[in-house]
Amino acid sequence: MMVGSKVVNVEEAVEKVPDKAVIAVSGFNLLIAPEYLLLKLYERYKETGHPKHIFLELNPIPTAPGKVLDQIATELYNDPDQEFLSGLLITYPGWSPALQKMIQENRIEGYTWSIGTASWFFREVSRGLPGVLTRVGLGTFLDPREDGGYLNDLAKEKRRCWIDVITIDGKEYLLYRAPKPNVAFIRGTTADEIGNLTTEKEGSFTEILTLAQAAKAEPEKGIVIAQVERIAKYPSLKPQDVKVPGPLIDYVVIAPPEYHKQSANIQYDPRISGEIIPPLDPKLVPKFELSTKKVIARRILLEMLEICKKLKRPILVNLGIGIPDKVAGIAIEEGVQDYVFTTVESGPFGGLALGGPDFGASIGPFAIISQPDQFANYEGGIIDAASLGFMQVDEKGNVNPSLLPGRLPGPGGFPVIAYGSPRMLFAGHFTAGKKDIRVENGKLNIVKDGNIKKFVKSVYKIVYNAALGLEKGQEVKYITERAVFRLTKDGLVLEEYAPELDIDRDILSKMEFEPKVSPKLKEMDERLFKEEPMGLRDEL
Repeated sequence: MMVGSKVVNVEEAVEKVPDKAVIAVSGFNLLIAPEYLLLKLYERYKETGHPKHIFLELNPIPTAPGKVLDQIATELYNDPDQEFLSGLLITYPGWSPALQKMIQENRIEGYTWSIGTASWFFREVSRGLPGVLTRVGLGTFLDPREDGGYLNDLAKEKRRCWIDVITIDGKEYLLYRAPKPNVAFIRGTTADEIGNLTTEKEGSFTEILTLAQAAKAEPEKGIVIAQVERIAKYPSLKPQDVKVPGPLIDYVVIAPPEYHKQSANIQYDPRISGEIIPPLDPKLVPKFELSTKKVIARRILLEMLEICKKLKRPILVNLGIGIPDKVAGIAIEEGVQDYVFTTVESGPFGGLALGGPDFGASIGPFAIISQPDQFANYEGGIIDAASLGFMQVDEKGNVNPSLLPGRLPGPGGFPVIAYGSPRMLFAGHFTAGKKDIRVENGKLNIVKDGNIKKFVKSVYKIVYNAALGLEKGQEVKYITERAVFRLTKDGLVLEEYAPELDIDRDILSKMEFEPKVSPKLKEMDERLFKEEPMGLRDEL
């Protein structure tokens, strides 16, 4: 090893991690995920018994189904005597069933926050502050008067991460607190010999700088290990390309390609890292057959274009995973992508967001910023609108996107986005369960409806608090394939229904509560239910 070089073999780096370490790990699914470091840390534990009793801080999760962390979790789950992992703070455990089961069975401590809150936590503790002060989570399952972010009884007992209610000028806030990390595992594309780190081939750089700063901050200055694809000579990297300066990094490890994929299903695509910006034409978008999902996504886009008309300018939006992430493709199909600028939680602006375990990456973004900065756009209401999925909606308008008994996917970015966006478009199918609902002949044909009601008297867990949204002046709609509702102080109001449906039979009887019906009730736009494009560009 040359004098002054921080480039070491991986075994030399991971042996520096002590027992009981609090390790902050970068990774939005596999984007910027240091898989090789996690793998080698676990292999060292299996060989030597150390480090043991580590605590992981993951935001949201540096894995995908069947990938390194999921594989490690599966081995740990099958080892009743494992001493490697004592607990974790995680914002989305959904990609690892084994991690979920370990939490549910009370074998490790489990805590959850929203992605944005966790992003800002690392920034705040790097400044020497006790945690994150925010109104996100008030009146939801994150509120300490409810579940408090605890995922199991062991977490409630240990209270390694906790949330307090703080009152300032008569207004309630939540203070999120957790241990300051003393180790950070981060990733980039290139490092020079003194550790300067760039991310030119990555689809995101999330919060790698703040993770390093948090680990290095007082009172306990920790260590930072970076995984890279390649090494450059010092000083050959462009200063403005450096995302983490070398003095903040202790060790640099070169990873094999199989542990340095751009995303779950993509080894490397220059369109994702912004090195090539392709024209966003309809040929780029996978064929989206006419279906109930397309009806909903089209209706979201219609609403967003109405906002454009109202504001008399293009708008900035967030599209969540699921049906909302199809909206960008429909905008391209309709030729209106220049009126709706999309963002993704991990940092991209524009382009075509990918879904599933590749979520977080976009094809052809025109900008990529840090994850904490992206969530400032959401929490501060800098964006104009957002669309997120729902699993349950209750009579007050509260929303539960994913939480059910026995299910532990975590909140992801939902709480911050839903709290901060000035206009919220919650989207999903009207019912759940096995169903046969077709879009044909310009209308909805309900051959067999789902037997699970999604509009319920009370949601299982509140993740979006409608009362707080109304207090903030949010404009909120709930969009389905057969009905559109608006949130008011008196609850939900039915404003639109699919052409030719029987409102009593197909809508009201499938709800556990009776919404108000608008005196201006109308049919949904018939173009939503037809094969051909809607001709939206001509309207603008």
